[in-house]
Amino acid sequence: MKTIGILTSGGDSPGMNPAVRAAVLAAHSAGLTVFGVNRGYAGMMENDFAELSPAYVADIVNRGGTVLYSARSKEFCTEDGMTKAIANCRSRGIEGVVVIGGDGSFRGARDLSERGLPCVGVPGTIDNDIACTDYTIGYDTCLNTIADMVDRIRDTSYSHDRVMFVEVMGRGAGWLALTSAVASGATAVLLPEIEWDFDRDVLAAIRREQAQGKRYFIIIAAEGCTADGKESVDELAKRTQAATGLESRSVVLGHVQRGGIPTVRDRVIAAQMGTRAVQLLQDGIGNRVVALKAEAVVDYDIFQALKMSKSIDTKLYALVNG
Repeated sequence: MKTIGILTSGGDSPGMNPAVRAAVLAAHSAGLTVFGVNRGYAGMMENDFAELSPAYVADIVNRGGTVLYSARSKEFCTEDGMTKAIANCRSRGIEGVVVIGGDGSFRGARDLSERGLPCVGVPGTIDNDIACTDYTIGYDTCLNTIADMVDRIRDTSYSHDRVMFVEVMGRGAGWLALTSAVASGATAVLLPEIEWDFDRDVLAAIRREQAQGKRYFIIIAAEGCTADGKESVDELAKRTQAATGLESRSVVLGHVQRGGIPTVRDRVIAAQMGTRAVQLLQDGIGNRVVALKAEAVVDYDIFQALKMSKSIDTKLYALVNG
């Protein structure tokens, strides 16, 4: 293999840039030519490529987001779209692609691999919801952002004896909500994976802490608990105030969670994973997903990886909700 491509796809996450940097440096050390694909699979179809040098990636290790940009493309999911994307790669001599993203990005990598263009996936998503890996790039940075925001919210909650509902990202996965709740000392956490009850998991938790002398309360909810016609955190706050008499407010953290300078953990793991992906392609191995298991960087067959499932840590959940 002489030439590879690198793309980032799906939601951006801090650590994508360190992964790109590591992959470019590893490829150049091996004598490979590297093309960056701008805007993910959409850019691959539109022939939006740029050759990447070590100089180009020299100063991106501390930058959030992705210098290769990201986009989602329905057209790529069609046979014509994939044929066009592969043809554009072939025209530049690209023989394999490093795909940095989440499950949707990996399904695209699988489809390309099935059609003769070897791909290796690198898990980059703040949600930590890729089943085959213990950790996804961007998760730690996002958690630190949430913890910082909740610490600030706590100051106001404490000062006014308030109940504060904080919605964090995680439509289908509650890892951000759960881990940030433990780190923040939250009164309760609401997750999409675990059925919850307002009286049992909110009101009873508040009253339990009231009995211990506490006068302010933080409830963290994953967005999957309040989406798709369910009660919003603002509505939950109003219900809580009506039931308890405590002044209650809500905060939706939103996209502030996605950005920011990647933490050391995200930078190091991104470097390890990006390097491993290039080594696999250099050895002529595609159809793989790089993962972190028991702090070791490993890789799985992409078809096997997409069939795996990931359950929430119930012991961690018990630390918050009992």
